[in-house]
Amino acid sequence: QVQLVESGGGLVQPGGSLRLSCAASGTIFSLYAMAWYRQAPGKQRELVAHITRGGSTNYADSVKGRFTISRDNAKNTVYLQMNSLKPEDTAVYYCNAQRITTNYWGQGTQVTVSS
Repeated sequence: QVQLVESGGGLVQPGGSLRLSCAASGTIFSLYAMAWYRQAPGKQRELVAHITRGGSTNYADSVKGRFTISRDNAKNTVYLQMNSLKPEDTAVYYCNAQRITTNYWGQGTQVTVSS
């Protein structure tokens, strides 16, 4: 059973930065594509950033140039560096692991951007 545990969320002022981490266990991490999603109150969950097994990345238009996804296969961890945060980035952020038709989710970590 794959387990994903997110950390690093919190309260930050507009323009600030946070780094989210997602630690995976129970699987061979390098076999999975990884992604970060977010869900704001009253809105659907949306893809924020994705990284393939080989390290190729793509981002939602709303975060391009501000967020960076990366992975460390030796540590079984995926990261999301978030810079220049805006109030509209406020959401619960979820880690996702994908392989063929299988998806696993973390429990989520709250990010609140407010002055």
